[in-house]
Amino acid sequence: MDSQKFSWLVLAASVLAEVLGTLALRYAASFTKFWPSAAVVACYSCAIWLMSVAVKQLEMGLAYAVWAGVGTALTALLGMIWFGEASSALRIAGLGCIVFGLVALNLSAK
Repeated sequence: MDSQKFSWLVLAASVLAEVLGTLALRYAASFTKFWPSAAVVACYSCAIWLMSVAVKQLEMGLAYAVWAGVGTALTALLGMIWFGEASSALRIAGLGCIVFGLVALNLSAK
């Protein structure tokens, strides 16, 4: 596997770690519950470390945009599915705009 593909996989792992950390925040109860709080710290630390590995080969601006955008979209989607958060056509359209924007950024970088 070439280093570019590996970096994209590392970035994907970073996004997953960030999303897991954000989901754990819901259970951490303002950091009053030890294990969920430890999960938040561990996941966020892992996400930042993995991001630092990914940006060795990827453009930093593009990598951060993908990380933040995909993380936001996944967190919002999982919030709707897992926690029963509000969903509407407008919210779904907004998530679609995030994905479309990331695709456009990625295509413009090539």
